[in-house]
Amino acid sequence: MHVFYTPDIDHSLELPEEEASHAVRVLRLQPGDEVMLTDGNGYFYRAEISVANKKQCLVNVLEKQYQEPLWKNHIHLAVAPTKNMDRMEWLAEKATEIGWDELTFLDCRYSERKVVKTERIEKILVSAIKQSLKARLPLLHGMTDFSEFVSRPFSGQKFIAHCYKNERQELKDVLRPGDDAVVLIGPEGDFSEEEVAIALSHGFVPISLGPSRLRTETAALVACHTINLFNY
Repeated sequence: MHVFYTPDIDHSLELPEEEASHAVRVLRLQPGDEVMLTDGNGYFYRAEISVANKKQCLVNVLEKQYQEPLWKNHIHLAVAPTKNMDRMEWLAEKATEIGWDELTFLDCRYSERKVVKTERIEKILVSAIKQSLKARLPLLHGMTDFSEFVSRPFSGQKFIAHCYKNERQELKDVLRPGDDAVVLIGPEGDFSEEEVAIALSHGFVPISLGPSRLRTETAALVACHTINLFNY
C-alpha cells in the first residue's frame, strides 16, 4: 500500500500539494483506492481516496493506528556537515531507515561547511520514513554553534567521538540500554583539542567507534546503528 506524509491529517483530509501530485499524477490513484498516511508523530491512518484530480486529493480516514516506538530511547546525533552535502543526504536517509530521533548540524572550528539548507534534508527524511514504514519523523536542526550545543542541558548519556590519543572507550562498552543518548561527530579534520576539552567539561564521554578511521557520515551511521541495536 502506498504511504503518504500528511502532518495535518487530524485537521484536514486533503493531501499536501506535493503528496497529492505524486498520488494523482504519478501513481494515478483513483477514488476508492486505499492508501496509508502518516502524520510523522507516531500514527498511521488507513484511508480511502474520495476525490482525485489535478487540483487536489481528498481522503476519508478509515482507521487510525498508533505505532509503538521501535527503539527504547531518544537518539540524537550532532554532526559537522561535510563539504559535499550528498554525503549528509545519504546519512539522513540511511539513519532514518535504521532509526533515530534527532539530527543537529554542528558548526565546528574545522567544519568544511558553515551553511546548511535543510529543506532538501527534510524531504529526504520524509521519504525515508515512508519507505521504512516509520510513523515518526526525526527532528532536524540547522547549523548550531558547537560551544552553545554542548552547554545545553541533556538528561541522558553524552558522547563525543574523536580521533585523538586521549583515553577513549568503545561506544558499545559504555552504552546503557534505555537511556537517551546524544553523540557528537566531528568534521573530516576532527574536533579541535579545545572543542574536545569543552565537551568533556560539560560531561561528554570520549568514545571510539572502532579501530578504523571513518568518514564523518560513516561514523555517524555507526553510532546510530550501535545505539539502536542496544535499544531494540
